[in-house]
Amino acid sequence: MNTDNTGFDLSKLPTHAPHNMHKAATEAKLQHLVQELIELQNRLYAENRRSVLIILQGMDASGKDGLIRQVFSGINPQGVQVHSFKEPTNEELGHDFLWRIHQKTPRRGMMQVFNRSHYEDVLITRVSGLINADEARWRFAAINAFEKLLQNSGTTVLKFYLHISQKEQRVRLMERVTDPNKRWKYEAGDEEKVKQWPQYQKMYEDVFRHCNPDSCPWHIVPADQNWYKAYVVASTLRNTLVSMDPKYPLHKADRPK
Repeated sequence: MNTDNTGFDLSKLPTHAPHNMHKAATEAKLQHLVQELIELQNRLYAENRRSVLIILQGMDASGKDGLIRQVFSGINPQGVQVHSFKEPTNEELGHDFLWRIHQKTPRRGMMQVFNRSHYEDVLITRVSGLINADEARWRFAAINAFEKLLQNSGTTVLKFYLHISQKEQRVRLMERVTDPNKRWKYEAGDEEKVKQWPQYQKMYEDVFRHCNPDSCPWHIVPADQNWYKAYVVASTLRNTLVSMDPKYPLHKADRPK
């Protein structure tokens, strides 16, 4: 995983797991991590003082849905919520671009997963020509201020980019055509997304340069192998929660007089 995102080329970053990582052993470690996350989330929920926001971004077919199932399916649904941001509604378009995002941020004690996020408003909007570079710059500044506001309010923000290769994306998009169990995922614009690969890579690199403060860095996760991708995200979340060290509140009888 890469967190040094200044002045780099996405095409030079790995999309595969390191050679010393083995699938079976890593999947076993993942199961242990999920069990730890269950306990840590319980403590976060009981403490009811802080929250965690997990942002998942990536090219189409990078495996965001599968990752959510692998990492979060065992966690108490009372303490974790998932929201997928689709094309804005007319009501949402009538407000500033962060309006719909702020409504879905986690309350105290909760973990919230964003399947796509406010970053779509400086990605797809630029590729499609809805905003220009100047508007993107002020949106970058607004995003940085927004995330700082969340942090100052007790929300830890974790940002993950699921980094797949163009070759792997083509394989996965083709499976949506050939595999009956995945055909429901097919969208008419999938072919166009393949053609737009270079533009999206450029826009993502711009995001990493402008929205990557030390207090809220991007985690670039090799994502060609689903087992490794899930392990990296689960491990990062686990380490973050351990460092937060949420506590169960004292029973009334145990509180100092």
